[in-house]
Amino acid sequence: MTAEKGNRTMTVPIEVVLRLEHQGWESLCRGNGAEVYGQLMTEDAVMVLAHGLVLDRAAVIASLDEAPTWDRYEIADERLVDAGDDGVILVYTGRASRADEPEFHALMSSVYRRLDGGWRLALYQQTVVPGEPG
Repeated sequence: MTAEKGNRTMTVPIEVVLRLEHQGWESLCRGNGAEVYGQLMTEDAVMVLAHGLVLDRAAVIASLDEAPTWDRYEIADERLVDAGDDGVILVYTGRASRADEPEFHALMSSVYRRLDGGWRLALYQQTVVPGEPG
């Protein structure tokens, strides 16, 4: 993706933010999501979850301390959307499963902002795919 910023062109390969998204999911599989998302999220970030919860950064960190791990996850159909100066939105289809639970299948969006030379998660949103277990 290429975005104009002032008189220069900023190139943001999808791989840059996709790598951050994979790091987040991998931490949810390993059980250290609180640590990873605590570092990745902006101070005012929120997560809008499929089952009607909106969590701020502190609530996300607290909830991930006790969350069961995922056994596997998959990211597919990913695309990057320009969100103006120093912002991008990663949109994708996600699937995740853990023992004895139906597979979670949702459309997901992650808004990343460039802060202090790095990309930080400002908003994460899930929408369960209709007709699928959620």
